[in-house]
Amino acid sequence: MSTPKVVVVMGVAGTGKTTIGPLLAARLDVPYAEGDDFHPPANIAKMSAGTPLTDEDRWPWLDAIGSWAHGRAALGGVVSCSALKRSYRDRLRAEAPGVVFVHLAGDRSLIEDRMSHRQGHFMPTALLDSQFATLQPLQEDEAGVVVDVSGSPEEITGRAAKALAELP
Repeated sequence: MSTPKVVVVMGVAGTGKTTIGPLLAARLDVPYAEGDDFHPPANIAKMSAGTPLTDEDRWPWLDAIGSWAHGRAALGGVVSCSALKRSYRDRLRAEAPGVVFVHLAGDRSLIEDRMSHRQGHFMPTALLDSQFATLQPLQEDEAGVVVDVSGSPEEITGRAAKALAELP
């Protein structure tokens, strides 16, 4: 990538957005922002209680991430954000038209296994089914790449960086 882009690392819970995001940012030599940090406390409380967020809950969160991405437009950056629905990605693009998505995708059983071993995260494995049900994969007209989440974080990051470099 010759000019810095803002990359949104997306996918269902447990795909490694919080692990791969900082690694990818370091590889691209740009700042990283944790998407979960943009959630208002009410959203975190709902998810911690096992209650899926509604679209109304998500709009302010997406707007905050979009605002960050807009501010980084000429500088580059990486931010994690589930961005499961096309409408969520459209909302991000409305604020930051040049964003590029890295969709971390993988087998449900692998993702559930990884989620069951992580500690201190507010997203319970019980919400994984709702995440997969909500997921609308990137469409052909969306700038982005799909990256398989099997393997080590370094392998996944390498695949993501290579795929991004090959984007037109």
